[in-house]
Amino acid sequence: MAPGGRPRAFEPSAALDAAIETFWRHGYEAAGIAELTEAMGISRPALYRAFGDKAQLFDAALERYVARNLEYVEAALRLPTAHQVAEAFLTGNAEAVTTPGQPAGCLSVQAMVTPEADAFSLLAENRRAIQARLADRFRRAIQEGDLRPDEDADELARFLITLATGFAIRAADGESRHALVALARRGTGAVPRSERATGADDGLQLSRKA
Repeated sequence: MAPGGRPRAFEPSAALDAAIETFWRHGYEAAGIAELTEAMGISRPALYRAFGDKAQLFDAALERYVARNLEYVEAALRLPTAHQVAEAFLTGNAEAVTTPGQPAGCLSVQAMVTPEADAFSLLAENRRAIQARLADRFRRAIQEGDLRPDEDADELARFLITLATGFAIRAADGESRHALVALARRGTGAVPRSERATGADDGLQLSRKA
C-alpha cells in the first residue's frame, strides 16, 4: 500500500521486470531515471517511494533477475556427477544468454558499471557466490571419488565461471545459441569423467542430442 492507504497503481514485480530489461539493454550508467520510469510505467516519485534511488532499484532488479533466470544453476548443482554438473551449468548458461525475447547476453555483464559503484560489487558478489557453490560441489565430488584426489575444485569452478562470462559477451556480440552450446560441450571436457560415472554421463549426452 502507498502512503495514506492508497493502492499502488502498478504491480511491483512487473515494474521490476521492466527495470531489469532497461538495465540489461542500456547498462547501469546509461539507464536514466526517465528511461526507467517510462519502461516501468510509473512516475519518478512512485519509483522513489517503492524502490528508493537508482542503485537500490538496481539491487532489487538484480535479486529478481537471479531468482528468475538462474534456475539452471540450481538444477546443475543437483546432478550426480561433476561432469554432468559442468555440462548442465555451461549448456544452461549458453541457452540463458541466448533466450528468445530477452536481450542477448547477461545482466551481470551488460549492466557493468564502474568498480566503485555498489551495483558493480553486487554483480561481482553474485558471480563469486556461484563460483563458490560450484567449488563446494566439486570438493564433494573429490570426497566421493567422482573426481581424482589431486583435482583442484577451485580452479575448475573458476574455469566454468570464466567461460560463462565469456558466453555472455559473445552472445551480446551476436554469437548463435548453437555455437555457444557447442563451446559449452567442448568446455565440459575440462572436467574429468570418473569410471563409475561414464554410463550416467553417456545417458545425459544422448538425451541432449535426442
